[in-house]
Amino acid sequence: MVENLIIFVLFAAALVYLGNLVRKQFRSKSNAGCAKGCGSCGAVDFKKIEAQIAAKEKQKLEKVDG
Repeated sequence: MVENLIIFVLFAAALVYLGNLVRKQFRSKSNAGCAKGCGSCGAVDFKKIEAQIAAKEKQKLEKVDG
């Protein structure tokens, strides 16, 4: 009887864990970019990257002109 109760509790915990993983994967995010759910995709600053690319291009043009 006790063994059955332990097995049931472990099985229920596993179902809750898997359900939580599925819920996290499909929930709506305002900064959705990938399905990993770790939040690292939202940390990318595209404006900063664009500014760096523009600065490098400007430096290349100055070297060609100067």
